[in-house]
Amino acid sequence: MRINKFLAEQGIASRRGSDELVASGRVTINGKKAKAGDDVSADDCVELDGKILSHKVKYEYYLLNKPKGCISTVSDDRGRKTVMDLLPQGAGRVFPVGRLDYDTEGMLILTNDGELAYRLTAPKNEIPKTYLVRVEGTITPVQLNSVRAGVEIEKGVVTKKCRVSVVETGKTYTKMSVVLTEGKNREIRKMFEVVGKNVDFIKRTKIGDLTLTGLDRGAVRRLTPEEVYYLKNL
Repeated sequence: MRINKFLAEQGIASRRGSDELVASGRVTINGKKAKAGDDVSADDCVELDGKILSHKVKYEYYLLNKPKGCISTVSDDRGRKTVMDLLPQGAGRVFPVGRLDYDTEGMLILTNDGELAYRLTAPKNEIPKTYLVRVEGTITPVQLNSVRAGVEIEKGVVTKKCRVSVVETGKTYTKMSVVLTEGKNREIRKMFEVVGKNVDFIKRTKIGDLTLTGLDRGAVRRLTPEEVYYLKNL
């Protein structure tokens, strides 16, 4: 298999992150610096920073109800709290699948299964992810239809069609269910900014039909074998 896939399956990093490790010269295959596109077999000795990596992998899968105030990375050079701080002791070397903004909460999967991570995040797979979104004030049918149809959030960057439905309204806010099949940076906030609405709350509630039911804010649990099978076959 390709070296980036091997490193991803080891839980070292995502495929993209693994490419960066290879490019930085930190990975060797049989004593020689690895190059992008190199293949690895079971007979090869692969090292990261001089440490030999085993070809045997035990996959771990966790479901986290991410709270606000922590970042979706393995570490932070500014010393901020990360989602890794919420995992139980002995959780093993896992990484977050995709990202939720610092101020966004809700469903986040952490695993060392690079293939599953790729499946859930690759844009071509169009895995539906559901969010509870609250904006300030009311929102008109015209504004809703604009967001549903896709809007230009940056020059030349247009969002895909999405499903948006109003679930609750008040004098000062509107809550909506938003279902996306892509994951551009701060996409939801930018989508609503285009139609003149400020988002003050976002929570991811579902990936496919997998929900956060019974999992408190900041809590984490292992995914069941049935849930893992479901995600792999979305």
